[in-house]
Amino acid sequence: MGHKYAAIAFTDDVKKVQQEQSSRDAYSGMDQGEDFNYLLSQREADFIGARDSFYMASVSETDWPYVQHRGGPVGFMCVLDEKTLGFADFSGNRQYISTGNFRNNDRVAIIFMDYPNRTRMKLLGRVSVVAEDDLETISRLEVNDYRARVERGFLIHIEAFDWNCPQHITPRYSEEHIQKVIEPLEEEIRLLKQSNGEPQQTSAAETKLSHLPQLEQSDDDSLELVISGIRQLTPRVRAFELRHPANEDLPEVNAGSHLQIPVQLENGGSDIRHYSICSNPARRDIYEIAVLREEAGKGGSKSIHQQFQLGMRLICKPPENHFELHKNDSPAVLIAGGIGITPIKAMAQALKSRAVDLTIQYAGRDRKEMAFRDRLQREFAEHIFIYSSSDNERMDIPYILSNAPADSIIYICGPNRLIDAVSEEALRQNIHPDRIRFERFAATLSEAAKPFTVNLQRSNIKLEVSHEQTILDALLDAGVDTPYGCKVGNCKSCAVKVLDGEPEHHDSALTNIEKTKYQLMCPCVSRATSAHLTLDL
Repeated sequence: MGHKYAAIAFTDDVKKVQQEQSSRDAYSGMDQGEDFNYLLSQREADFIGARDSFYMASVSETDWPYVQHRGGPVGFMCVLDEKTLGFADFSGNRQYISTGNFRNNDRVAIIFMDYPNRTRMKLLGRVSVVAEDDLETISRLEVNDYRARVERGFLIHIEAFDWNCPQHITPRYSEEHIQKVIEPLEEEIRLLKQSNGEPQQTSAAETKLSHLPQLEQSDDDSLELVISGIRQLTPRVRAFELRHPANEDLPEVNAGSHLQIPVQLENGGSDIRHYSICSNPARRDIYEIAVLREEAGKGGSKSIHQQFQLGMRLICKPPENHFELHKNDSPAVLIAGGIGITPIKAMAQALKSRAVDLTIQYAGRDRKEMAFRDRLQREFAEHIFIYSSSDNERMDIPYILSNAPADSIIYICGPNRLIDAVSEEALRQNIHPDRIRFERFAATLSEAAKPFTVNLQRSNIKLEVSHEQTILDALLDAGVDTPYGCKVGNCKSCAVKVLDGEPEHHDSALTNIEKTKYQLMCPCVSRATSAHLTLDL
């Protein structure tokens, strides 16, 4: 049989092209002799173990190849034996294209890249999904000290592999690699300055870069945006128009999508804030976000109002959506409170383009404080209802829900008290929970919340969670490295398994199966009804 990779890749048509291009003689020797290049040696194992990413191709039911980049900590692709690889599928991927493709076709092609050394290895294999109850195998695929939640595991049964020549591989270096290279140079410069009596100070360029908001992530999972327009919608709400730096089309979004915006806080720290994309989803030239300046907030909105200027560039993640519209033609009731109008506006425009029946219920403190009010009234006329507290107008939630069409989907975004009021009234009217969909802007901390203890099984840490604190805040304050996203229970990025104790769920992301069968909870908003919880962290 000879070279196993050649046996798979060199089909009759490939061999004909090689013959036509006079390269067949160079490869014909690979067809002879004993089978080889299907069992990993120490060289391949060491190479794979040093990688923090790879490119993986699966085959769809439509016969199209789908190439995906997978990233994680160094060594997250595990070499289990000379014929088997495995890796954990961490939470965060919401499309599940590769996972779906593997159900129909288990073939997979992988390329491992070492850019600094201009080396690449390609591998062909067949994939099997690790059963959820195969805890022993799953534990072999988990990465120590990497807190992302494992949703499933994949095993790759190797058919063949090959090494490629370095031609046309452009060397690329990670920030960590560059830092190691320049550290000796920086030290030499420091010593030279010291010997010359020069003051040690940071350059203007370094100061500027240190204050440039960025979001740490891999280059292939980033989106650079430039602020191309700023509008003052109300005395406290400012809209920012964001474009591609080269005026290219932006990634397509659906109504309800949001951006993670990096901000530099007044105390010198940095953080991420989530803002709904409120521009019409049909547009690809811009995204627009609207930011309410909250004087009593945590400082993110104030920093944005103070620091964001025309021409400023932001490095963000691509848009995500945890508040998606229904796909069928069921009517919709859209309920917004204050700045909660931002995703509701985009939803209304998307539904209108689909000719779906809708009503908009929009409440605010004062008409002059209600962003997009005039535009929405012009665009939706008799389909929008405005309630102004300053005019003693109140949204009649029982009436709205009781008069909603029986098959309507009800969307709510705004203050927690509005979301809770609609949810409680829907429960009283026996409206099916699947018809109620909402997105919170802030975590809910009840006045009746009680303190409790959290034990971290893997970290062997015990934490006290106060009545004014979320579990996630307690974890972060204690220096526990755990993943999180929205911090308000919308995205389940922080979901963790409960090993003992009774959780009190307050998220809008986890399904009942995830809560009951898999014992997951979102520590960003959920608490405990028991005196303690034990988490798989």
